Amino acid sequence: MAKKKVKYVCQECGAESVKWLGKCPTCGNWNTFVEEEIPTEIKSPHALTTAFETPRRIAEVDMEELPRFMTGSGELDRVLGGGLIPGSIILIAGDPGVGKSSLTLAVCANVARSGKRVLYVTGEESSRQIRMRAERLNALADELFICAENNFERISHHVEKVKPELLIVDSIQTIYKSDIESAPGSVSQVRECSAGLMRLSKSSGVTTFIIGHVTKDGSLAGPRVLEHIVDTVLFFEGERNADFRVLRAIKNRFGATSEIGLFEMRDTGLADVPDASKLFLPERADDIGSVIVPTVEGTRPLLVEVQALVAPTPFMPPRRTSDSVDVKRIQLLLAVLEKRLHLSIGACDVYVKTAGGIKIDEPATDLPIAIALASSFANRKLLPQSVIFGEVGLSGEVRAVSKARQRVDESIRMGFTNIVLPKKNFAEVSKLSAATKANFFPVENLRDTLKLSMPRD
Repeated sequence: MAKKKVKYVCQECGAESVKWLGKCPTCGNWNTFVEEEIPTEIKSPHALTTAFETPRRIAEVDMEELPRFMTGSGELDRVLGGGLIPGSIILIAGDPGVGKSSLTLAVCANVARSGKRVLYVTGEESSRQIRMRAERLNALADELFICAENNFERISHHVEKVKPELLIVDSIQTIYKSDIESAPGSVSQVRECSAGLMRLSKSSGVTTFIIGHVTKDGSLAGPRVLEHIVDTVLFFEGERNADFRVLRAIKNRFGATSEIGLFEMRDTGLADVPDASKLFLPERADDIGSVIVPTVEGTRPLLVEVQALVAPTPFMPPRRTSDSVDVKRIQLLLAVLEKRLHLSIGACDVYVKTAGGIKIDEPATDLPIAIALASSFANRKLLPQSVIFGEVGLSGEVRAVSKARQRVDESIRMGFTNIVLPKKNFAEVSKLSAATKANFFPVENLRDTLKLSMPRD
């Protein structure tokens, strides 16, 4: 009897080794190597006798439009690039309880009501539990089939029998292949099952949603190859105790990755939020350290409130904390404020957050964050009913940003009357100054911005 061959696979990053290692040399994690058997492969000398595609000139490839069908959710269709494409495979991930299963079940019902057949495969719950959730979400439809199954071979059989146009697999970490000895959720099982689903989706033309788990640090659980195999990777963001959710496209072969979808969690499930600015602009009085930022996510302008708190501390080093803005960006702006404006802000604790917890990361947020920090440090109120945007350079200059017209239009629509913007962007929106009652304040550097935005009483 031939001795079985084994290998050791890191369950965090998928690195392989011929012997067990205490620390993974690739990701640096300890005690993550697990023994797995190497399956014996029978190589056929006639492996290349099957049909294959002949190389041809790129100009000879047909350019027909890919057909899409809608999910019934305008926000999800926006993130996907205009709907679902037959044969595509989509990975959706997020923290537990964020709404992944609720969103996909609602999509199943919408697609089934349009006359398309849908198969929902769950490896975590029973069919009765799915029925109970469907009752609560009003997601019952005649063409919606559900099945509680973990075995990949049986799932493939169900797909061939039901012939759905949309397949949901919840979740990939619970599916296993019988010919692989490792447990469900291991690197080998996730890799092989996802590759099998990809082949099944492409060969049958069924659109597939894969729900994935995340690790404690927020990254996708399983091997990195999972993200490479799928066509689209979607991430759900949002606190479990908050009412809203943000859906972002990290990867999208059929659309842009800059779009976001906004949802509100209700008793009946997730509901689209078409007017995003109202969600992130609660009624408030103008306060110290609070600035309204007109950001742009893809093609959508969005007004977000940025709050900063600067407090002296006897402890060194001082803290820089934020869950919605990159801390490195905050440290850079603090250095510019101290070096160029001589504010002794470096020895203070700094806390920055956005109302609602939405994450913002674009150059146009530099200027409003810097002004919010300076306002909190000086304990002075800002110009009432104002919005601020612009990029800040290391010498304190304010640089132009893209899509200034969209930012200004959204600010005026929401009733703001004072708009502080880079001087080079003012030419783009100068015609609006005569057509509206809004006041425009073009600025060239950080010092001028502070004088305009924090007027003396």
